[in-house]
Amino acid sequence: GGTVGEGVEVVSSVNEVQPAQTDAPDGPTPSPGPTVTFMGAIVGNGARVAATDPPPATTTPVAPPTTETLPTAVNARTESPTDAPPTAIPTEAPTRVGTPLPALDASDVGIQVISRVERDEWDVIMNQVENDLDMGWIKVQVAWDFFQPNGPDEITEEFRRLEIYLEQIHEIRDVKVLVSIAKAPNWARTNLTEDGPPDDPQALANFITFFLNEMNNTIDAVEIWNEPNLIREWQGVPKTGQNYMTYFDAGYNAVRAYSPDIVVISAGLAPTVDTPGSRNDRDFLQEMYSAGLANYTNTAIGIHPYGWGNGPDVRCCAPGPERGWDEARQFFFLDTIEDYRNIMINNGDSDAQMWATEFGWASWEGLPGQPPDPWMDYNSKWDQANYNLRAIQIMQGLDYMGPMFLWNLNFAQPYLIDQRDERVAYSIVLPEGAPRERPFYWMMFDAVRPDEQLDRYD
Repeated sequence: GGTVGEGVEVVSSVNEVQPAQTDAPDGPTPSPGPTVTFMGAIVGNGARVAATDPPPATTTPVAPPTTETLPTAVNARTESPTDAPPTAIPTEAPTRVGTPLPALDASDVGIQVISRVERDEWDVIMNQVENDLDMGWIKVQVAWDFFQPNGPDEITEEFRRLEIYLEQIHEIRDVKVLVSIAKAPNWARTNLTEDGPPDDPQALANFITFFLNEMNNTIDAVEIWNEPNLIREWQGVPKTGQNYMTYFDAGYNAVRAYSPDIVVISAGLAPTVDTPGSRNDRDFLQEMYSAGLANYTNTAIGIHPYGWGNGPDVRCCAPGPERGWDEARQFFFLDTIEDYRNIMINNGDSDAQMWATEFGWASWEGLPGQPPDPWMDYNSKWDQANYNLRAIQIMQGLDYMGPMFLWNLNFAQPYLIDQRDERVAYSIVLPEGAPRERPFYWMMFDAVRPDEQLDRYD
């Protein structure tokens, strides 16, 4: 592991790594303007808010838990938590001395990427994921409406492009692939507001069958939809876990008819409370279990344990008058994991794994203008790096946690930056400037190389 220094050059092995070229014209969704796939928890009148806390003091990292017991509670306002992030958070002091980075095995760590890029950029992305970050997985969201806008048998140029990219991974890369399938095309829906499932669950099953057949055994895991407890993702049908399970069942059976080995993952839910635009994710998950979720084999439970401005060790709840964004367990990484685990145990599903199909911390530092949400200013780029690393360390110490997917590598596309799209704030690679990689990128590079010690991470 390395330390954070100031005014010291990065070792030559880092400088020789080719930077990403993230200036592709296409974004991660098919509409003319970007459609946000994740916008944080929703509370009260549909407003997007999130919890925040001051940066914790630097301490020696604490080993992650190895049993059912999660880390002990830390007051959201404390300046010296017992479980601190694994590295030093830089200050304005002339010299910076960091604590050692954890030695991480990234074989069960993945990251979501934009796949709508030219071939040379795709090669850069894969080199970043496999060689620099040493991650064992990538995640691609398959926006059904983008790949089949006109009918169920359509194969677009973009469809073929994705097929080529995934076949390349399967043939020459030591990386596994998770696809998240969502966003039904207009021809399959009656309600065309925002995004939603098809009117008929069988239409989803048919697309999954079509997609898997065309992708030629390149898929290792399939997530059935994305955050269906958000109204904007689930327009046109009842907003309940029971209703979602009719679609999960259709999708599951389609995957199983194709392969007994592909892992099927329930949709990662947005951690949120009941509002006009959302359903409480804990209640939604319980409804899924009441409708039979525990009865399916070779499945995993999707989870999106975001923390917003709260570090991964911070527990609910210590709201302060200056911030009204930390009064619910949904705003805290560990509380969300703990609540989901308890729901699984209470429904006789303790043997199933949780897959964190999205997690991560956002920072607007170094980006132009004001952030789309004020809380993003509470996280520095160093907070983002330390929180992400500590979250990985925690999850790898939980025997019921499967692969975990950081949100995201390269959604900081120029036109999304211009529109102040919040997906940009989660990215760990920026499209221009020096350095283009945010500190987490090189911290992860260091953390998966026990014999490496970088002189700095920015």
